[in-house]
Amino acid sequence: MTDTETDGPSLKPALGRFGVWTGAPVTPEQARGIEKLGYGAVWVGASPAADLAFVEPILEETQTLQVATGIVNIWTTEADEVAESYHRIEKAFPGRFLLGVGVGHPEHTQEYRKPYQSLVSYLDALDNAKVPTSRMVIAALGPKVLQLAAQRSAGAHPYLTTPAHTGQARELLGPTVFLAPEHKVVLTGPDEQGADQAREIGRKTVDFYLGLSNYVKNWKRLGFTEEDLTKPGSDRFIDAVVAYGSPGQIAARLNQHHAAGADHVAIQVLGGSNELLSTLEELSGPLKLTS
Repeated sequence: MTDTETDGPSLKPALGRFGVWTGAPVTPEQARGIEKLGYGAVWVGASPAADLAFVEPILEETQTLQVATGIVNIWTTEADEVAESYHRIEKAFPGRFLLGVGVGHPEHTQEYRKPYQSLVSYLDALDNAKVPTSRMVIAALGPKVLQLAAQRSAGAHPYLTTPAHTGQARELLGPTVFLAPEHKVVLTGPDEQGADQAREIGRKTVDFYLGLSNYVKNWKRLGFTEEDLTKPGSDRFIDAVVAYGSPGQIAARLNQHHAAGADHVAIQVLGGSNELLSTLEELSGPLKLTS
């Protein structure tokens, strides 16, 4: 499940319709399970180190699964070292690694200043190191960085958004740019008790982001109010960013991203690592995945 390399943003990476987003590298057993269930990629977040040493162990244990970073933080990783890591991985596993980069959060980065220009400079360094734009995506929420993603990479990887944002991003990006939003899920019963449980789990994860200005600004652009975004977040807001219920109900929510223009949706399973494979297995049928 790879694409033919060209050095340009017009070719979309072929990661399949659905992938898996995790805050830490998956184990070899999890990687094999994810691939067997038919998911096309594993996105690893939490600003991994520049050596990207976690990538090869995952790829060694699988045949077609791709690995993406969601994302490498430009403030904590040197572009030259990231480029060396990219080329090392690409040489060993051609076409199976996608480099996601981004600027992180101003509240948690002391060096955070002129983020847009700093991102441009980082991309310049990756270009100079011959990292192909066709194997790179940018974390993007607002119009300016979405446009940069279209111009300087294969596309955009928005995090903690909604299908409405996906639709707006697709309209801005046009049809040829890769768009891969992340969405959180909690598998629960279909009743109100299940909804309450899912919201409680969702709030534990989303709470951190309600204190980050770039996310709050984006949610306000989507129509959420100050009241919605005051911790711990309104039910309306949590329901928009966390899909829950039965496997069929969750699949329907995730497919709204595709209907809005997504090429690929990265699914983040909440509730602990023990829930990862069992939830993904429950979802694989309704998502119409094939191994």
